[in-house]
Amino acid sequence: GKASAAEAGGAPTVAERARVFFGGECNGGNAAWLDSAVYLSAQLRAGHVLRGPALVVGVTSTVVLEPGCSAEVSTEGDLIIEVGDVGTRPEVRPEPESGTAPVRADAAADPVLLSVLGNRFMSIAEQMGRTLQRTASSVNIKERLDFSCALFAADGSLVANAPHVPVHLGAMADTVACAAAAWRGRLREGDVLVTNDPAEGGSHLPDITVITPVMALKNVGGAEGKEGEVVYFVASRGHHADVGGLTPGSMPSDSKELGEEGALLRCFKLVERGIFQTATVLTALRAPALLPRELGEQPIAGCRGETDVLSDLRAQVAANNRGVALLRGLEEEYSRGTVLNYMTHVQAHAEAAVRALLRAKAVELMAEAEKKASSDDEPRSVVLDAERMLVRVRAEDTMDDGTPIRLELTIDGSSGEATFDFRRCGDQVVGNWNAPTAITSAAVIYCLRLLLERDVPLNSGCLRPVAIVHRAGSLLSPAAGLAICAGNVLTSMRLTDVILRAFRAQAASQGCMNNFTFGNEHFGYYETIAGGCGAGPGWHGTSGVQCHMTNTRITDVEVLERRFPVAVCSFSLRRGSGGAGEWRGGDGVVREVEILADGVTATLLTERRVLRPFGMRGGRAGAAGRNTLSRAASGDVLGLGGKNRVRCGKGDVIKIETPGGGGWGALLPGVVDEEDTAGVWADAASSTDASRSTGERRAQAGGALPSRLRGTPSVALSMPGGEGVEF
Repeated sequence: GKASAAEAGGAPTVAERARVFFGGECNGGNAAWLDSAVYLSAQLRAGHVLRGPALVVGVTSTVVLEPGCSAEVSTEGDLIIEVGDVGTRPEVRPEPESGTAPVRADAAADPVLLSVLGNRFMSIAEQMGRTLQRTASSVNIKERLDFSCALFAADGSLVANAPHVPVHLGAMADTVACAAAAWRGRLREGDVLVTNDPAEGGSHLPDITVITPVMALKNVGGAEGKEGEVVYFVASRGHHADVGGLTPGSMPSDSKELGEEGALLRCFKLVERGIFQTATVLTALRAPALLPRELGEQPIAGCRGETDVLSDLRAQVAANNRGVALLRGLEEEYSRGTVLNYMTHVQAHAEAAVRALLRAKAVELMAEAEKKASSDDEPRSVVLDAERMLVRVRAEDTMDDGTPIRLELTIDGSSGEATFDFRRCGDQVVGNWNAPTAITSAAVIYCLRLLLERDVPLNSGCLRPVAIVHRAGSLLSPAAGLAICAGNVLTSMRLTDVILRAFRAQAASQGCMNNFTFGNEHFGYYETIAGGCGAGPGWHGTSGVQCHMTNTRITDVEVLERRFPVAVCSFSLRRGSGGAGEWRGGDGVVREVEILADGVTATLLTERRVLRPFGMRGGRAGAAGRNTLSRAASGDVLGLGGKNRVRCGKGDVIKIETPGGGGWGALLPGVVDEEDTAGVWADAASSTDASRSTGERRAQAGGALPSRLRGTPSVALSMPGGEGVEF
C-alpha cells in the first residue's frame, strides 16, 4: 500500500543530476536532452514521491521516469508509477548547457568540452590533409607532404591546424585574414578563393593557398549567423611543382625580382558557385612568359606543368570540401553557437598558456642576468625594471652573405607580454632571401608553441600577447616586387635559430631547408633535404631530420627514380658533423644524385655553407654544409657554393652535404676540439663514439678521454693514445 511522505522522513535524496535524452513522443513533441534527477533505489523510503524526468538506479535495473510522469514508493518498496497522457504533458525545454545548446561568448569554457572540441578541430584539419594527399597527383604533395591544412574563424584568425609545415601554418592566418577582408559580403555558397601573393600572407610563389568559406545554412547548426553569411574558413596550402619563372621548379638561385620566380596569383575565385575556373587559372599560370625582358636577359617561362598544378588545385578544393562537411557535422552535433564560442575558447586557452610561458621565461632570464651567466657567444640579457619583471634580451645571427638578423626581445613578466623587435635587422637584399612579414609571424608563433610544455593547439591566440616590430625596407620587411622565394626556406630557419637563442632554448640547427630543384622545359622537381638539429639542455640534437620550419618528408628513392631521370647514388648520415659539447648537435646528411639525361637544369638554394651553426653554453658549432658537382665528361669536381644553378649532362653527379647542429654545454677539461675542424671524430674502438656526450664518454672511460685530431669531414680518426691517422 501507499505510505505518507512523513513516514519516509522527508523528501527523497537526489544522488546526482544527469542529462538524459528523451524523444519527442515522450516530451510533448520536443526531442531534447533534459536535466534529470538521479535517485538510488537503496536510499528511497516508503512515501517518497519522484517526478520525471528522473532515473532510479538499482543494483540490477534502472527505471526511467519520463517528463510528466511521477512515481511513489509503496510500503513494500515498489514504485507505483502514474503515466501522464503524452498529448497533455507539458513541453519541457532543454536547459542551455555546454555541448548541446549555444554557449554564451562570455561563459567560462567547460574544460572537458574545450579538450574535446579542440581535438575535434585538429582532427578535421588532419582529415583534410589525408584527403589532399590521396587526391593530389604531384610528388611534392603526395609523397613529400609539402602541404598544410587548417581551420580559421570568420575574421581569418587561425583556430586549429594539423601538424603539417610550420612555416605555412603561421603565415596562412595573414592570407586568410586578407582574403576575408577583401571579399567580405561578396562570397556565396560554392565559391572558393586562391592566392599566393606574398603581400597578403604568402610565403613564396610555389606555395598556393586555396580558401573555402563555410556559410551559415538554413536549418543547419542553429540560428547563429544569417543564412549566406561566412561563419568559418577552411584553407589548404600546397607547394606546387612549378609555377613558371627562370628555372624549373620555380626556385631560382639568382632571382632579383618577384616576376622571375613564377606566376603571381592575386586573390581571385578559383571556384565560382561550384564551377572550377580553369581558363582564369591557366591565364594566370601563363602570365610570366608575357613579362617584358631586356636584351640579353634570360626569358621567363610560364608554368611548365599545368596539368599537375590544375590537378593539385582540384585536390586542395576537395580537401577543403571535406573540412566544410566535417564542420557542418560538428554544428549538427553541438550547435553552431557552441562551435563558434569554443573556437574563441581554444584561442583564449592558447593565449593564457603563452602568457604563463612568458612570465616564467622572464623569471629565468632575470635569474641568469643576476648570475651574470651570459657569455660572448650568446645573447645578452638586461633587467630594465626588476620590480615589474621587465627583461630585454638581444640575439643575433648572420646570413652567409653577411646580412645580420637581430632580435631585441622584451618580456614583461607582470603581464605576460613580449615584443619581438627586428628593426635592427640588415637591409633588404638584391637576392631572393628577403622574407615577407608573414614569415616572421610564422617563426614567432612556431617558437612560442615549441616552448610550451602544455598540449596547446597552435593558433592565433598564441600571438595575442605578442607584438612584432619590423623596419620597412629590411630583410624581414622587403619592398613589394623584390624576389622572396628563399625567405620562406632559408631566412625562416635562421629566424627560428635567433628566436630560440634569445630564449636560451636550443643551439642552432642546420639553418636552412637545403633546397634542391631540377628539371627542364617539360618537368620540375623540388625537394628539401634533412640536416642536423641543435642540441639543448639535457638532450642531443637529432641527426638527419627535417627540423623547425620544415616538416616535410623526402621522396622515396623508388618513387623519385621512377618518375624522374635521376639515380640516387648515396643517402646517409654525415657522421660527426654535429657540434661537440656536453650534448652533441645532430649530424647532417650526405645526398648524391646522378642526372641521367642531358639538358637538365639543377638549382641549389642553401645556407650555412659559410657560417657554421652556433653552439650554446660552451658547445661547439656544427659543421658547415657543402655542395659539389662532379662532371662525367671531364671528371672535374666543382664547388657550387650555397646558391647556384648549373646545366647538367648525363652522368653528372650533384653531392649535397648538409650542416650539422650546434652543440650545447662546454666540453670537459682536457678535451681538444679545434674550432676550425668539421668535428668528424671516432675512437678506434667505436666508430659511433662521436655521437655520445663527453659526460657519457668520461663515465665509460673512467675519466680518460682521447685527444682529437684536426681533419676534414669524414676523413679523420683519433686513436686512444693521441696518435692520428689521416686518410
